[in-house]
Amino acid sequence: MLDDSLLDDPARLAEADRGGLLRAAAMAGAQVRATAEAAAELELSERLDLGRPRSLVLIDRPGVSRTVTRLLASLLTPSCPVPVVMAESVPAWIGALDVVFAHTDDPGDRELAASLERAARFGASVVLSAPEDGPVAASVAGKGVLLAPRVPVPPEMAFPRGLAAGLLTANALGLLVADVQALADQLDLEAEKDYLARESFANPAKALALRMAERVPLLWGLDPVAVAVGEHAAHAFAAHAAVVCDVEDYRQAMARPALWRAAQSGDRERDIFADPGDGPEALAKRVLVMSVRTGPATEAARYQVGDLLPGADLVVPAEEIEADEVIRAAVLALRFELAAVYLGLAAGSIGGAGRYEPATV
Repeated sequence: MLDDSLLDDPARLAEADRGGLLRAAAMAGAQVRATAEAAAELELSERLDLGRPRSLVLIDRPGVSRTVTRLLASLLTPSCPVPVVMAESVPAWIGALDVVFAHTDDPGDRELAASLERAARFGASVVLSAPEDGPVAASVAGKGVLLAPRVPVPPEMAFPRGLAAGLLTANALGLLVADVQALADQLDLEAEKDYLARESFANPAKALALRMAERVPLLWGLDPVAVAVGEHAAHAFAAHAAVVCDVEDYRQAMARPALWRAAQSGDRERDIFADPGDGPEALAKRVLVMSVRTGPATEAARYQVGDLLPGADLVVPAEEIEADEVIRAAVLALRFELAAVYLGLAAGSIGGAGRYEPATV
């Protein structure tokens, strides 16, 4: 059962968040800055000054690595001048003209370690975002660039570090132009907006958590970047609030008639006398239509979906953030992450011994 009163009680919130997840999420900007500092000290740009690579291989491992690589791929394509390949391990065709990027928070991932060692042995340039101890780090010792964490956070909160490492790699290769310092600043601003002492009506993350509460979130993107952000949001809601989300491109969502019809009726007011465990009301839907990119195609899609789903929430960070799509995507990802933590604390799936303490009168 959701205790929504917890969200506007900072003292109880702080007590419930014994794992310090809200603080860890709020350190997103610090993670980005620390990663940029590490990259500068290790001369990442100089070491990747190799001319245009044959390909950029993004290694997709369990955890936030998966959402990091998918967001990076969506930001790079379709304008990237070289192929961007996502894979769970280094492809057999890897060679000296390729660059491999991987993020993990599992230092003992031996499958990844063997894969990266093979990449280095065949002469590929390897950039690894991972803890500095263990088989994974040892696999690239002296043969690749290791960006170790400097801001300690739980593995499920390391998305900003992994994203920053990937952006810095793409910058150094001339495949993308991302201002990581501006990104860190915007993440700090978002963390301030979502601070636990700010009430729900003035706190975007808390408001988002309440919108998602006791609903099945349908996170539908109008562009590939928005879909990738939705995938990270789904990971965060599952990790912190035990909530399962549907994430899809809006066109694919429209191609699933039963769910599409449920989405069109999912925002109806619920019967306050209904048994929450019975019938379709127990599976009421909340549709969030998201767009990160701007332009005529996105605007056309937005109006089309708005007409078909008038009850859907439109999430358009460009309307409140004057920044490029890299920053808009990262800020939206952080907002979803904080919303997931708030929802998890209010629902009792995280916090304390795993439960909240209801308010007493």
